[in-house]
Amino acid sequence: MNELFIRQKIEAVWRAESAIIVASITRVVGDIGIAEDVAHDTLIKALESWPIRGIPNNPGAWLMTVAKRKAIDTLRRKKSLDQKYEQMAYQMNEHYEPDVIEHLDEDIKDNLLRLIFMTCHPILSKNARVALTLRLLGGLTTEEIANAFLVPEPTVAQRIVRAKRTLVAANVPFEVPQKSAYAERLSSVLEVIYLMFNEGYSASSGDNLIRMNLSNEALRMGRALAKLIHTEPEVYGLVALMEIQISRFKARTNTEGEMILLLDQTRSLWNQEHIKRGVNSLKKAEDSGGTLGIYALQASIAACHAIAETPEKTNWERISALYDALSEISPSPVVELNRAVAVSMVYGPLAGLEIVDSLLLEPELKNYHLLPSVKGNFLLKLGRKREAMEEFQRASLLTQNVQEQKLLLKQVRNCME
Repeated sequence: MNELFIRQKIEAVWRAESAIIVASITRVVGDIGIAEDVAHDTLIKALESWPIRGIPNNPGAWLMTVAKRKAIDTLRRKKSLDQKYEQMAYQMNEHYEPDVIEHLDEDIKDNLLRLIFMTCHPILSKNARVALTLRLLGGLTTEEIANAFLVPEPTVAQRIVRAKRTLVAANVPFEVPQKSAYAERLSSVLEVIYLMFNEGYSASSGDNLIRMNLSNEALRMGRALAKLIHTEPEVYGLVALMEIQISRFKARTNTEGEMILLLDQTRSLWNQEHIKRGVNSLKKAEDSGGTLGIYALQASIAACHAIAETPEKTNWERISALYDALSEISPSPVVELNRAVAVSMVYGPLAGLEIVDSLLLEPELKNYHLLPSVKGNFLLKLGRKREAMEEFQRASLLTQNVQEQKLLLKQVRNCME
């Protein structure tokens, strides 16, 4: 069998199974650091064995069996340091048959959910939560995570190490949180997935507008979370938002990688399968009852664009009303800026400009390139080209993304014509 094919197969299997392995070992040993070390050693064993002996008939079970044995060996080696590890090793040996690992669906789901809540624990910084989640749940290497966020690999490695130490030092339990903390903890989980997706959807820096691998990974995690949690409308709302947003990826850039604004996109390029999935997930959020949250409301806005056959048929009145609702439950300058665009489409650019001008002194938007960019568009529609040009120039200096900068400079040139 081709060595490259086997390596690709190992990587694919690892992406699918690594989180299950880490979660299962963590549940037994109670230490996420030990669990990841065991998982890493298991991957190395597969890389050494499979090219020679071939791919096992049940690669997931093979990996789990090896991981279990390595966990027992690791705990026994620690026996002299701490008596508790000897007891853990004994329990693991009793729990599993020597050569068979039974993948019980409910156990797997329970362990994965515990791991998600642990890696996204609010005790960690946002950067640490994202890095640790991609590492343990996504199975990405530190190099892959570093490349995705355009940061040095040692920086990512340090974040992951510190995150694991923080969890151990704080004695964070490997469990689904109790009711009193559930809402806050789930909010942290959704925030991590949302941050991943957004960085992939519109990269904050670098040469490319889109980092597809990050958005795909976030969507995969969101779908997995929706299978684990069936009663939370915001989980479905976030999945709906990601499905609909990702449907436009092929239309968001041209063949040179240059950015194309929403209203200028070729809608026939939008992926209808993603849109269908997104609309279905949104319906699940709506059917669950209660008030829609921040992700479901954003998904509803995205759906208004997705179902419009042409830009002219976009229901801007509904979008404006949805932004009103979003600003009620989650008021922020960024939401207001987006609301300004919707208001301008309903009531004209002057109405939008009034909202933007009220945001000029907001500290959160001080270095946010979209504020002068949006203002520039309003001024251009009002025929105030010189003022618009100045805003586009300022926006181009604030963004660190090359493709966004190119588009803004093109708008500067258009103002000079």
